[in-house]
Amino acid sequence: MNATFKKVSSSYISISQLMLPSHTNFSGKIHGGFILSLLDQIAFACASKFSGNYCVTASVDTVNFLSPIEVGELVTMKASVNYVGKSSMIIGIRVEAENIQTGVVKHCNSSYFTMVSKDKDGKNAAVPGLILTNLKEVGRFQNCLKQIALKKEREYQRSIATFGSIESILSLNQYNVKVELS
Repeated sequence: MNATFKKVSSSYISISQLMLPSHTNFSGKIHGGFILSLLDQIAFACASKFSGNYCVTASVDTVNFLSPIEVGELVTMKASVNYVGKSSMIIGIRVEAENIQTGVVKHCNSSYFTMVSKDKDGKNAAVPGLILTNLKEVGRFQNCLKQIALKKEREYQRSIATFGSIESILSLNQYNVKVELS
């Protein structure tokens, strides 16, 4: 067991960036891929700051796009470590966009990334334990425990999944699919 512990607050990272026309998709909104790239960067920074090591993305567990982001808005991402394992951390990220002319702020995205701490040889490195100092942090930690349990259940179900013939599946008439095998 790791004897080092750190407060969640020691992991806090916040970045802000003005959204430019070059960041848009074909509908004129900020491209989700651009936001994902920023999310990965802040997850890396947050995990590396907390662990003191180089960190890699193990999985993008949840990305909920809640509201489109417009050109000219100031996007702020706030990240913190919500859970730690032996060498892994779940980073929670909140994305807000501010209309800099009106001051209106909207919650645009919530994301969870699993990051793994690496030593100089590229092997998994232990991370500090987590000190939870308020009920919000405790709630975030508990939500991560639920996410981990659901992820394990999905993996288990995938490992035992058996399906009948494609004909029996399609005979249910509940899928919008047509099979034309050659």
